[in-house]
Amino acid sequence: MTSPLARLAPAAQATPYRLFDLDLKAIEPLSPSLTRFVFTGEDVAQMTTLAPDQRVKLLFPTPAGAPSNLPKHAQWQQARRELPAQDMPPMRTYTIRALRREALEVDVDFVLHGVNGPASAWATHARVGDRLQMVAPNLAYADDPGGYEWKPPRSARRILLIGDETALPAIAGILEQLVTTAPELAVEAFIEVPLEADCLDLRQSPATRLHWLPRDLLRSEHGQGMQHAVRELASLPALRGASTVELEDVDIDESILWEQACGEHGDFHAWIAGESGTVMDIRRYLIKERGLPRESLTLMGYWRAGRVFD
Repeated sequence: MTSPLARLAPAAQATPYRLFDLDLKAIEPLSPSLTRFVFTGEDVAQMTTLAPDQRVKLLFPTPAGAPSNLPKHAQWQQARRELPAQDMPPMRTYTIRALRREALEVDVDFVLHGVNGPASAWATHARVGDRLQMVAPNLAYADDPGGYEWKPPRSARRILLIGDETALPAIAGILEQLVTTAPELAVEAFIEVPLEADCLDLRQSPATRLHWLPRDLLRSEHGQGMQHAVRELASLPALRGASTVELEDVDIDESILWEQACGEHGDFHAWIAGESGTVMDIRRYLIKERGLPRESLTLMGYWRAGRVFD
């Protein structure tokens, strides 16, 4: 019998990303605000992931209620754009939490925040057997497909991770990876979540200090916990003073704030993700007020309050 891993689709081998047909296999509540959805399908044998913050796209049922059924060829994006509005599947970005190719399973963790969009509506009403399509890295692609930002330099000796609940799956994956790849690395992680009951038991190395920032317990608004962490709690490099470097503005209502650390720059590396307005304020504080080099900071606006970027 042919192994599932050997059944690679020749037509998809040249593309870094491809479409995958998935069925919902299991629903695993993790906390009041977070649920894990386990997907399966023969296509999963052709999927890969290169980092714990690997981004993928999920295509949800159309406004007319039909499951996404885009053609699985390189022109799927054009095919989607050409559909009438009522037949166009909404697309949102998520993080692969775990991939088990041999078992034909891929996990995606969803934040539950009521029915206020196609993704949250699907997650609220999902049932085992529901079908979705995913755009994810193609195992048959020989080069690096990208779609991830966890690339700490070899020189890093101190790591700072800050995020809200949308970044929780990625941070959990990073901490889990470091247990085996760099258990001696000094890591500080700050995760803002809606509720104290959302503070999960994450696998982490002994050198990691994990801090939860539940908004209900702290009586704070979204983003205030992340701001407090970076200004008052995090062990940052020694203050260099205000920077005179020109820091260009990013119109976060029209574009995505996304800046990648680069090169082997010192022993400090920060990975920060969450609501764009919050990340923008942290960006300004770290670079302009603390004088930290931009090359040591990865800053990502995972979402923007009041806006949708497809």
